Amino acid sequence: QVHLVESGGALVQPGGSLRLSCNASRFALDYYSIGWFRQALGKEREGLSCISSTGGSPHYKNSVKGRFTISRDNSKNTMYLQMNNPKPEDTADYFCAAFSACEVVSGPYDYWGPGTEGTVSS
Repeated sequence: QVHLVESGGALVQPGGSLRLSCNASRFALDYYSIGWFRQALGKEREGLSCISSTGGSPHYKNSVKGRFTISRDNSKNTMYLQMNNPKPEDTADYFCAAFSACEVVSGPYDYWGPGTEGTVSS
């Protein structure tokens, strides 16, 4: 089983930056594509980005393209979401997930972390 844990969620001001991490504490991530998702209060979970097992061909939802960057370091069993110029509407619980393919939809993913909260406010 793959066990994922997110970290790095915090209160950040608009125009700042925030870096979220997703760590596989006991299992290697290099067999899986990893996706980042979020769920805002009262809204459905949405896919933001994904990256292949080798780190190639990342995909992004249009609303975060150019602001968020996904990356991974397989040697550390860690994947990252760099959030630059976050906006108040980015406030949500953020989740990472693992799947055999890179898809910016939540349905196919096999393993999920418990989430970390990111709040964007002045």
